[in-house]
Amino acid sequence: MNRIWRGRRIPLSWLLLTRQPVRLLVALAGISFAGILMFMQLGFRDGLFDASVTAHRLFDADVVLISPRSASSVSMEAFPRRRLVQTLADPDVDGVTPVHWGLMLWRNPETRRNRSILALGFNPDDPFFVDPSLAEKTDALKQKGRILFDQLSRPEFGPIADWYRDGRVVETEIAGNRVRVAGLVSLGTSFGADGNLLTSTETFLDLMPQKPPGAIEVGLVRLKPGADPERVVSRLRQRLPKDVSVLTKQGFIDFEQNYWKSSTSIGFIFTLGAAMGFVVGCVIVYQVLYTDVSDHLPEYATLMAMGYRLSHLLGVVVREGFYLAAMGYVPAYMAGQGLYWFVRDATKLPVGMDLSRALTVLVMILVMCMLSSFLAMRRLIDADPAEIF
Repeated sequence: MNRIWRGRRIPLSWLLLTRQPVRLLVALAGISFAGILMFMQLGFRDGLFDASVTAHRLFDADVVLISPRSASSVSMEAFPRRRLVQTLADPDVDGVTPVHWGLMLWRNPETRRNRSILALGFNPDDPFFVDPSLAEKTDALKQKGRILFDQLSRPEFGPIADWYRDGRVVETEIAGNRVRVAGLVSLGTSFGADGNLLTSTETFLDLMPQKPPGAIEVGLVRLKPGADPERVVSRLRQRLPKDVSVLTKQGFIDFEQNYWKSSTSIGFIFTLGAAMGFVVGCVIVYQVLYTDVSDHLPEYATLMAMGYRLSHLLGVVVREGFYLAAMGYVPAYMAGQGLYWFVRDATKLPVGMDLSRALTVLVMILVMCMLSSFLAMRRLIDADPAEIF
């Protein structure tokens, strides 16, 4: 069932699709739109989960202590600092770093408007980040009233990074206290925090005097080389009181991501949006293929009368669906790349194309088109050559 053109065989399914170019373009536009919708919804969802643990991944720790009452990074509760000190009794523990964690009111030095920012306080002499370039900058925090500002924070906090790079002295107020920017870091925003800053424990407690000095929100535990974090976590859970939760570093990351996945409706909404794009694409492809089969029923009936089996004709419809999927995916992928760049630039969220998501959307589009092809086949299966003629 092919047509020979200049010595080459052209599949019948391709000829049927290209016979009406306008209909083909409309179908491809619909498939591409559905693909773009799926790319964006899945991209937002994954970007949310990745952004929520940007700082978590940078911590120099193998084991992490938090309060069992903590819900997420934007709702961290305190636990006694002595619990972190008690972990030093374990033979595999090499060192610890207590971390204060909380939201503060940052005053935009340009507009004078206040906005919540996530602040992390720690001892600059303690290891904090695994990235050496970040660790080198923490020495600037030894002077009281100094902070490191996250240059990936949203612009509503002011042109802090631009002013600092221009050599200006950048000062502002946090909770009514004067602070000076002593350097820039790159951490990234999340749905829970639009900006971040780092400071010393002394400065943090001055900015939040209501915080008891004997309590911390996060305890970072570093193990000796070769130690098994899972075994250390198991031992510490048995030795420490129940007023502290002991997690591996990956467990701390999972703790944060699970909050956004299961305790909020955001993940469900984005997944539902991707599913709606899938349904929209199915409807569009089904309408196109159903109309195409209906318009060519006499031709199909003729082929059936000539002896072609029904399975051969159904294969034509399936190949039409495959061609639509392949041609519709390419513009959706290219548009998705462009929109991801736009979203990263506008929101500072880590939204980007990766192989897993690209393959996921490709499979969804293939399934969408194949499902629509099978539904459109019913029109062909129900066709009676005798009635058509």
